Amino acid sequence: MKTKVKERVNWPITILLIVGLITVAFPLYMTIVIAFKQPSEMTNSIAGILSLPKSWSIANFAEAMRVTDFWRSLGNSFIITILTVVVSIVIHSLAGYAIGRNKAKSKFYSFVYLYIVSGMFVPFAILMMPLVKQTAMIGLANWVGVIVLYVVFYMPMNVLLYSGYLVNIPMALEEAAYVDGATTWQTYWKIIFPIMKPMHATVAVLTALGTWNDVMTPLVIMSGSGMTTLPLAQMTFQTQFGTNYNLAFASYLLALLPILIFYLVCQKQILNGVVNGAVK
Repeated sequence: MKTKVKERVNWPITILLIVGLITVAFPLYMTIVIAFKQPSEMTNSIAGILSLPKSWSIANFAEAMRVTDFWRSLGNSFIITILTVVVSIVIHSLAGYAIGRNKAKSKFYSFVYLYIVSGMFVPFAILMMPLVKQTAMIGLANWVGVIVLYVVFYMPMNVLLYSGYLVNIPMALEEAAYVDGATTWQTYWKIIFPIMKPMHATVAVLTALGTWNDVMTPLVIMSGSGMTTLPLAQMTFQTQFGTNYNLAFASYLLALLPILIFYLVCQKQILNGVVNGAVK
C-alpha cells in the first residue's frame, strides 16, 4: 500500500502570490462594481463604495459610449493598433533576424544590436518635445506619425526578443534551404518567419497592449487633428472639478474587452515565446 506523501507548502511564495492576486483582483472588482452603480449609490464611506449595486444597470455603459463617441474612437484605436502590430512584426522580425544571425561574428552588427536595445533606457519625457516639433515640421502630426513613433518605440524590446529566439532555430534549416537554391529573403520569409510564430504572438500582444492603452503619444502628436483614440476620449470624464467614476469605469471596461479577447487568442503562444526569447 502506497503511503501518501504530504506536500510541503512554500508559504513565502504562497503569501506573495496571494498579495499579487489581491493587487489585481481588488481594483478589477472596484471597477466592475462602480461601473454598474448609479451615481446616487456612490457614498463617501468605504462600505458604500465596496458594496454591490442595488440594481445591475447598463445605463452607465450606454452613456459612456455616447460621451466618448465610442465607435469612432474604437475604430481609430483599432486602426492604429493593428497597423502598428503588423508593421512591427514585419520590420522588427527582419531586423532581429539580420542582427541575431550576424552579431556573434560581426562587430558592426553587435554595435547595431547594442545601439537599438539601448533605446529601452531612454524615457519618453526626454523625447516628447523634440518629437512634437519634428513631426509637426514634416507633416506627421497625425495618426500616421503616431504609428511610425510606436514602431520605433517598440523596436528595442522586439529586436531583443527576436534575436534571442533565433538562437533556438538551428542553422541547418537555412543551410538546407541555401543548398536547394533559396535566396536569403526566401529562406527568411518561407522558413524562418513561420517558425517564429510563438515570438510573433508575444510581440503582437506586448505591442498591442502598449499601443492600445497609451495616452501620451496620441495626446501630444495628434492634438488638434480631430482624431481621438479611446484613451484620449476617456479623458473627458476627468475635469478640474472632479471625476465621473461611474462613466469612467464603465468606459474602461468597454475598452478592456477587445484587448482582453486578443490576449486570450494569443496566450497559448506567448509563454513559449517569452521563455525562449527573453532569457537568451
